[in-house]
Amino acid sequence: MKKNSRTIGIGTLELKREERNNINKILTSNRLSYGHWSKRFEQDFAAMHDSKYAIFMNSGTSALSVAVACLKEVFGWKDGDEIIVPALTFVATVNVILDHGLKPVFVDCDNRTYNIDPKKIEAAVTSKTRAIMPVHLFGLVADMDPIMKIAKKHGLRIIEDSCESMGVNYRGKKTGTFGSVSCFSTYVAHLVVTGVGGLAVTNDKSYAEILRSLVNHGRDNIYISIDDDRDVDGDEFQEIIRKRFSFVRRGFSFRATELEAGIGVAQLKRLPKMLKMRQSNARKLTKVLKPFEKWIQLPWYDPDIQEHAFMMYPIVLKRTTGLAKDPIIQHLEANRVETRDMLPLINQPVYDNLRIPLKDFPVAEWVNRCGFYIGCHQGITDKDIDYIGSLFNKFFDGIARLPER
Repeated sequence: MKKNSRTIGIGTLELKREERNNINKILTSNRLSYGHWSKRFEQDFAAMHDSKYAIFMNSGTSALSVAVACLKEVFGWKDGDEIIVPALTFVATVNVILDHGLKPVFVDCDNRTYNIDPKKIEAAVTSKTRAIMPVHLFGLVADMDPIMKIAKKHGLRIIEDSCESMGVNYRGKKTGTFGSVSCFSTYVAHLVVTGVGGLAVTNDKSYAEILRSLVNHGRDNIYISIDDDRDVDGDEFQEIIRKRFSFVRRGFSFRATELEAGIGVAQLKRLPKMLKMRQSNARKLTKVLKPFEKWIQLPWYDPDIQEHAFMMYPIVLKRTTGLAKDPIIQHLEANRVETRDMLPLINQPVYDNLRIPLKDFPVAEWVNRCGFYIGCHQGITDKDIDYIGSLFNKFFDGIARLPER
């Protein structure tokens, strides 16, 4: 078997003519601060996700942070109040909760979808629970109906961490439309890629105003853009001038630039096509990897209720094999197929002080120990997929030939 001539990466970036034209227009305008392109990206993104408002900023992590800060302000949450989160997710989900003086309460994940297990959520609800933060991991929309029922029953808010999912549906409803605030990422290797970037989406005007203020140092919304004092006069102009440097809450410097927004405007137009290509590649990967299901668990979801964006392609070694994942990861990496661990969280050294009892989260512990993912993005070719299949075949053929102990 000949080694691949190029690395098959986790993600890809396609900067085509429209992105380059947009960047050139922005550079020619001599305007990088929040303006036409940022507003257009926000409007296009909100429309694509059936929402009224989208606020563009520098990362999905920042979007999660301002979402928590906004709801803490609106509902008067106190330090030590609790937000329920999955035991399997990226560290940003938990970090933003801790950053705002709140407590993450972990719930184990489903053993097939790897998203938070709705059947285990209600047992985690206490008198201090204020919100649930479901995460749509690896591109798959979480099972939202039972989550929403629990939230309604207990008067809880929903903050959707949709940083790994975009443009897909759950029972005909767009990801990002279930939460009080929903958060997306446009970082490198995500679905729509702007380099750095994230968006907070909501249908509530008052939330949108708070979110935008928080992104801009807590500034009064009367003056967010340098255009806000143009084409106005009289009392309105005087009020803007008076409040132009007025800060009404403690905020953050989470702003992005017109350059990222210009890239996003172009990328967003291609999102439906990109999703179809990712989904097609995922089906092809499943076909070539199906012969190895004795050893590995392939992605699963219910197509009758949810869609999968396949930001990545998750694979977990089955418990019954007794195999460690390091040998197969080393085999793939040595042959230029990039891998990543499946978002280990509860075993991270940074959370040692939380004293998380790993035995209480057997599914997440199994995924941490045995799970990894590879790419299935639109830059992967049929030849690449066949090559990946051959690498798995070589590895498991070697395992099958080992003498039994």
